[in-house]
Amino acid sequence: MDALPDPVSREPAHIRAITTRSFLRVDGLWDLEAELVDTKAYATTTNGDRSRAAGEPVHHMHIRLTIDDALIVHAAVAAMPSTPFDECAPAADPFGGLVGARIGPGWRKQVDAAMGGVRGCTHLRELLGVMATVAFQTVPGYRRHQRLQRGEAPLVATEPDHQMGKCLSWDFDGPVIARIAPQFIGYRPKAPSR
Repeated sequence: MDALPDPVSREPAHIRAITTRSFLRVDGLWDLEAELVDTKAYATTTNGDRSRAAGEPVHHMHIRLTIDDALIVHAAVAAMPSTPFDECAPAADPFGGLVGARIGPGWRKQVDAAMGGVRGCTHLRELLGVMATVAFQTVPGYRRHQRLQRGEAPLVATEPDHQMGKCLSWDFDGPVIARIAPQFIGYRPKAPSR
């Protein structure tokens, strides 16, 4: 199916827009940025606290992670230009607690340790989940692109990439692996040690 089926007649209510961008810095590090904007299609009052016109952001948040090629966080900042309550603003403060964390297995646990519960913001934590995917989409692919631009042969992986074995297309027994990384046909991840 190339598109969703036509919906029944309906009325707009809420839009959440998430935009991500990534950049290679001149110092060799990477900046990963995300922006979240929530708007309503109608005028609203947040729990009797503040009125907003239709289309005015209820949430408008930005984050930037600076990482290296190993996906280690070197800097982490957040800004919250629009929040439902003025009291939300300090929820950006714990972002510095992510410095030294590595994006990969256990990322969500590291995020929760740094800014979980009432120390942080649900929406900023959600954006950090998206940022893990952005890191995986950015760093290895751009480094591969750079090698090809320099005329270097692609590296032959000795370990499966993070996405392998995690979706239909990247099935270790499927045609994509057979074409792109035949050395991993039939690969089975090792059971975690206790």
